[in-house]
Amino acid sequence: MNTEIELKLLQEIAELKQQIAILTGKNKIPTYQYSKIRDIDLKKLFTIEKNLDQSIFKAWLNNNIYIDDPTERFLADLIETNKALLASYSEEDLKVKFIVPILNKICFQSYRKKIRDFYEVAMSYQTNKFILNGTVDFVVSEGLVESKKPYFFIQEFKRHEEYSNPRPQLLAELISAVELNDWQVIKGAYIIGEIWHFVILEKLALHKYQYFISDIFVASKIEDLKSIYKNLLFIKNEIFTRVPDSDM
Repeated sequence: MNTEIELKLLQEIAELKQQIAILTGKNKIPTYQYSKIRDIDLKKLFTIEKNLDQSIFKAWLNNNIYIDDPTERFLADLIETNKALLASYSEEDLKVKFIVPILNKICFQSYRKKIRDFYEVAMSYQTNKFILNGTVDFVVSEGLVESKKPYFFIQEFKRHEEYSNPRPQLLAELISAVELNDWQVIKGAYIIGEIWHFVILEKLALHKYQYFISDIFVASKIEDLKSIYKNLLFIKNEIFTRVPDSDM
């Protein structure tokens, strides 16, 4: 038998044995849930470092997108209605009353592109050493009925970081998407109460990453909220430009 074919068969047999062992419980590999993962867990699984260079955000966060008067009034009214209660809102209140109206106004849904935004979506990324899985808060993804290819995540609706740190949760989701899509770079954001951070993750090598975190945007301040809106619209335009129209 050809040596190359023989080696390939042996490798496939080894992989099958490993999968059988996992399924039968004889060789359990650790599973980490997105909602509970911590910095210490990420560092066990990956080589990951924060890069302090803010210049990577130049095109994204210094965009020249124009906001018309009706949109600015919408954002101002949103602040006026919710500002006094933002700190006391539950996660669901914060989501429904303040964040979702902004995301709906952006409107990430397109039948032409077969793309839309999804809430509470199951996602999983597995290697032979670990599993990352769970439910992601918000993702803009290819697919209309079900999420197929994630492009942008928001780990959101946290009132305070002490409740559950959304940053490592977002990073775990971004790493999963980079690996599942075979990409090098992906963007996301996380929210703590009225504070927004935008994030870029870059893959450097196998299980080696760096990430960048923007300066804060305070959603209860009109100029910051306008910037948040423009930054999200930039992402929408970037994704819609990237994805060709469907044949439907």
